[in-house]
Amino acid sequence: MVDKRVILMKKTVTFAILHFSVAFTVAYLLTGSAVVGGAVALIEPAINTIAFYFHELVWKKLEQRGHVHQQSKRASIRPRTQFTL
Repeated sequence: MVDKRVILMKKTVTFAILHFSVAFTVAYLLTGSAVVGGAVALIEPAINTIAFYFHELVWKKLEQRGHVHQQSKRASIRPRTQFTL
């Protein structure tokens, strides 16, 4: 059985590749500079990728604790009077 952390890391890496590509393309189209496009493509997605990894960890913990509806895991959190992680 594949470790869930391995799957999560694979998701994170593929997201990073997509994000780097989009960031470079947008920055290049806006500035016309491959250097600026490259800088933006390295800095912004790198930070976002790290944030995404931790975002996924938080959602996994919410799922494990039952705070996320089983039929709609992507969008809904059960209403609670007190929210704790």
